[in-house]
Amino acid sequence: MSISSVSISTFSASHRSSVVDALRVAGCVFAEDEAELILSTARTPAEVADMVERRVGGLPLEHVLGWAEFRGLRVAVDPGVFVPRRRTEFLVGQAAALAGREAVVVDLCCGSGALGAALAADLDRVELHAADIDPAAVRCARRNVTAVGGEVYEGDLYDALPGTLRGRVGLLLANVPYVPTEEVGLLPAEARVHEARVALDGGADGLDVLRRVTEAAPGWLAPGGHLLFETSERQVTSAVAAVERAGLAARVVSDETMYATVVIGTWEGREGGRAGGVGVV
Repeated sequence: MSISSVSISTFSASHRSSVVDALRVAGCVFAEDEAELILSTARTPAEVADMVERRVGGLPLEHVLGWAEFRGLRVAVDPGVFVPRRRTEFLVGQAAALAGREAVVVDLCCGSGALGAALAADLDRVELHAADIDPAAVRCARRNVTAVGGEVYEGDLYDALPGTLRGRVGLLLANVPYVPTEEVGLLPAEARVHEARVALDGGADGLDVLRRVTEAAPGWLAPGGHLLFETSERQVTSAVAAVERAGLAARVVSDETMYATVVIGTWEGREGGRAGGVGVV
């Protein structure tokens, strides 16, 4: 029996098995889990067949489904848009711990807007703004961010933001691209082929965009505000140096189980001067 002939409301074990088998043959490591997600997302038998075909063809599962699970939310993810990584949930958790129950939040390089939307779900009151340079990402983010009352802007980093945010931002999330240019070609095909290069390529050492973000951050952060970004372990020293050059106090937090490393820069205000020393958690 072909997948397209299956009644979507009465999938039998054999029907499900046919989907699993197709995914497994294509090399999907978690074929059983992916099959369940496809079968629970598709609305018609034809959609099941189409989704399996696209997944077998190498499209990321999240682009096939049209959504990704992130911190308990179902976040819309359109084709070509950066898929939020589960390890980045750690960054959002750190931001939530710093925010109290309300905050002015900016999500730079927002991609789908997953970080800002997830943080807004954790807070009682939030003024949320998100920005990305990629038009496809901005269209996708508007579906996620406006749903929680936020605003999304298209443009290059801070240039996209309204000037009224200067000096008011309590939490600045910047999930910047940090893969060195020469290593982009080494990424898994799902990222390398199906996600925008602008969301991956961080320049020669992977920190070009980050340096621009840190340099201008003090002009946007409120006194006591925080900049949070993810980086790799080997880039930590250089990333912290960029934060400190901007006059922010830096500390590094990590979670080995999630393979996540996050740098937090705190703006103490112009009267606070430049901070020295780095805390590691």
